[in-house]
Amino acid sequence: MSVDVRERPAETAIGGAVGAPQAERERPRLPTVDILVILGLIGGVYALARIAALWSAPLATHVEIDLSPAAIPGYALASVIRMAAAYVLSMVFSLIYGRAAASGAWAERLLMPVLDILQSIPILSFMPGVVLALVALFPNNNVGLELAAIVLIFTSQAWNLAFSFYQSLRTIPSDLREAATINRLSSWQRFTKLELPFGTIGLVWNSMMSWAGGWFFLMAAEQFTLGDKDFRLRGLGSYLKAAADSGDIGALVLGLFTLIAIIVLLDQLLWRPLVAWSEKFRFEQTESAEVATSRVLTALRRSALLEWLNETALPRVADELHRLGRRPPPRRTPAATRGIPLVGRTLLLVVFGAAALWGVYAIFRLLMTMTVEDWQALPPAALATLLRTAFALLIGTAWTVPVGVAIGLNPRLARRAQPLVQMAASIPATALFPVLLLLLIGLPGGLNVAAVALMLLGTQWYLLFNVIAGAQAIPSDLREAALIYRLSGWRRWRYLILPAVFPFLLTGLITATGGAWNASIVSEYVTFGGDTYQTIGLGALIADAANNAEFARLASGTLVMAGVVVSVNRLLWRRLYRAAEQRYRLE
Repeated sequence: MSVDVRERPAETAIGGAVGAPQAERERPRLPTVDILVILGLIGGVYALARIAALWSAPLATHVEIDLSPAAIPGYALASVIRMAAAYVLSMVFSLIYGRAAASGAWAERLLMPVLDILQSIPILSFMPGVVLALVALFPNNNVGLELAAIVLIFTSQAWNLAFSFYQSLRTIPSDLREAATINRLSSWQRFTKLELPFGTIGLVWNSMMSWAGGWFFLMAAEQFTLGDKDFRLRGLGSYLKAAADSGDIGALVLGLFTLIAIIVLLDQLLWRPLVAWSEKFRFEQTESAEVATSRVLTALRRSALLEWLNETALPRVADELHRLGRRPPPRRTPAATRGIPLVGRTLLLVVFGAAALWGVYAIFRLLMTMTVEDWQALPPAALATLLRTAFALLIGTAWTVPVGVAIGLNPRLARRAQPLVQMAASIPATALFPVLLLLLIGLPGGLNVAAVALMLLGTQWYLLFNVIAGAQAIPSDLREAALIYRLSGWRRWRYLILPAVFPFLLTGLITATGGAWNASIVSEYVTFGGDTYQTIGLGALIADAANNAEFARLASGTLVMAGVVVSVNRLLWRRLYRAAEQRYRLE
């Protein structure tokens, strides 16, 4: 069983079509492809060995960031490996968490509020506990700092992936679920043949957003200050931050150029092939007139080495996983208890309860040290950041919906726009913000305008990538039906486009809301050229508290921010989610 109901050859991520015509299968192999694959594997092993040497190096109390061009390649390699490690963790977490949250009403009520809270907590609020704990575990080398950077990047990549997969699982058509039950698919088969394929398009586009989000916060993850302690890792993010702090425009431009080069390379070698491959998982009954293509994917499908892996090694692994996951079909149980055994639910509840009680007690003791002035500063700061977030989301939605739909419905436009969108989304706005600030600081409300602009730069991409994914997932037969019934203009948007992209847009709005609040910590509190600029807001309050190691103010600001974000999600976005599940699910 597969999500795509068209008659097409079975195909996998790295192999060619299993049922391809004989003439195509006998096509001469391109040995150059296999050579490049082997060289790529050797290069990957060498890069990992170099990074392992850096990890095992003694922990330095102070690291000087070399701004010379010769340092760029090594810094870029280190950052890419950190990003890749964080992305792998994010994807594994998202698949497990999203599936667990969608397994039943009880799990959803428990896990989704936790995800709301996690995605609303700024990276600076994770930083003290993560950094200090991991450095204490590995006091004699860089392992703790490297793991801390990976975990911090993970917090900027994981949440939108988890929301995307959860949203996909909640909108799987009922007939496909019933077919999986009738065919007695094992847990592993249900995951690989129904759930993962149905969520692939959203995961691919949100993966691009996750990498863009990782680049956005890379500067904060590789170089951070906690009181009198200065933690730095050699990487592209710390290079850009050091260049911005020192006012070295030449080094800043060189770092941004390197980042753009990496983005273009990843687009050609990774994202464009994945977008083309994900086309086969579109839920439709007629073949699309135009589909995304990738020369790299075409070349990889001709690789004898990858074909051997696909036909020999991977099937053995899949058979073993299928054997482990085989179990009789579940009996009909109430939705509230389905998917999680009673003992497991009880144990999970006890663990969560104990952890929550301990956390409440620790935070209560910390908050008792705050002054009256500290408490009085919280409401106006929260209101100011809430207004900036609302403006940023309104502006972002106004332009990303029409542009995202245009890109998603037109593969030719997507081929041209995809790398440009990725470059624009991946360039850390914090590296450009000093220049933007210098242009606006002299105007009335200059810092407020600049803060909204930086929030917009950090959040609009969540909306755009999700809208593109939603438009790309519209079945071709529905598009053809719209043409047959001559739907155009507003009627086409009302009856076809908006209902189709609405669930994806909601996912983008939820993650963009959390992203806007996270971006407030770098948009409301800016250090450039030795000067500090800040305005009223929770982001500025949290950033100032983190820089001065005032953990009580940091905790209070984080709690208020999490409370506001969760309240908005519960009162607004979650209700719209239920409406999307009931009214706009494909059946």
